[in-house]
Amino acid sequence: MVKSWRKFVGACTLLMAVPMIFAGCGANKQQAAGAVQVKTMAAIQQNTPLSFEYAGTVKGTNEVSVQSRVSGSVVAKYIHGGEQVTAGQALYKVDDGNYINSLNQAKANLAQAQATLSNAQQDLSRYAQLVNNNAISEQTYTNQQQTVASYQAAVEADEALVDTAKKNYNDTIVRAPISGRLDVNDVATGTYATGGSTTLVTLGAVDPVYVQFSLSENEYLKFNQVFNGQFIGTAVNIVLSDGSKYPIAGKVAQVDRSMTDNTGTLTVKAVFDNPNTLLLPGMFARVELTGETVPNAILVPQRAVQQVLDKSFVMVVGADNKTISRAVKLGEKIGSYQIIESGIKAGDKVIVEGLTKVRDGVLVNPTMTTAKELGLTMQNSADIKDASSAGASQKQ
Repeated sequence: MVKSWRKFVGACTLLMAVPMIFAGCGANKQQAAGAVQVKTMAAIQQNTPLSFEYAGTVKGTNEVSVQSRVSGSVVAKYIHGGEQVTAGQALYKVDDGNYINSLNQAKANLAQAQATLSNAQQDLSRYAQLVNNNAISEQTYTNQQQTVASYQAAVEADEALVDTAKKNYNDTIVRAPISGRLDVNDVATGTYATGGSTTLVTLGAVDPVYVQFSLSENEYLKFNQVFNGQFIGTAVNIVLSDGSKYPIAGKVAQVDRSMTDNTGTLTVKAVFDNPNTLLLPGMFARVELTGETVPNAILVPQRAVQQVLDKSFVMVVGADNKTISRAVKLGEKIGSYQIIESGIKAGDKVIVEGLTKVRDGVLVNPTMTTAKELGLTMQNSADIKDASSAGASQKQ
């Protein structure tokens, strides 16, 4: 009887405990269900060089329109568009028939003038003896001297005409004024070329080349300060349109003497060696300039920063897994990251995904993620600053 009573009491106790166990499990599930799923990443602290990017265009260091100095039909063509040529290389031949005739005529006139001068000089020599013997008057001798001087001037004029005719004849061969690459818009044989007017082909040097970009006034002053007034010679790198980095560094070579009136920007040219002629005039390039290094900079992904009016905030996860909204002061952008000057510290877990679902003090279920998973980079591969556009913003 006692054993039966004990079994009965034990069974009742177990039945009473079961609801309490399930009630506890339900509370835990309800609490977990209330936590918002977010992804977080730890704030980074490291020395960070400031890098700035600008839209640039490749320019030839010396581009010229090749024109004939003389007029005539193109009778021969020694090149093909797109070829690399050297200074002095023959490109075209202009019909030289008229110029040969002009040269021969100039030579004939010169020969006649030289013969006339020679006769006059012989007479002058004879007159010198006669005047010494008082056989002729001084006036006759003086007149002969003037005649010789006149014929001498005529010879010199004819020599100049011969030189001009020779130059015109030689100019019927059109030569490359510089070494470089020809464009493909070259004229065909049979084209009539007007001297000093008709462009036969355009030629540009492609090694080295310039990459031209623009800076705002504030940026120019900042870089000038960073480099102690030695902005010329500053190292420059470029990234091509396919995302590849050009392997040879360039340097700032030219800075315009004034700001442009319509955009308020300053034109800058950086020179790059181009031994394999990979860079072609007209190509797009992202110009990278590295400025000062910020020591121990705090970095967070740009996606973690929220803007409300003129205030900036970063949502961090506290030790109790509740969100804390931190007002922050922003520095420069570096690739996918934002420098935080104040408001958070290194190691703080900042929310990078799920921000639209949380507010200050919300319980969250954080999952740590990495820069690789998020596709973050320190390179300014996006958001290029095109300072050449009108009204370009100025960094403060």
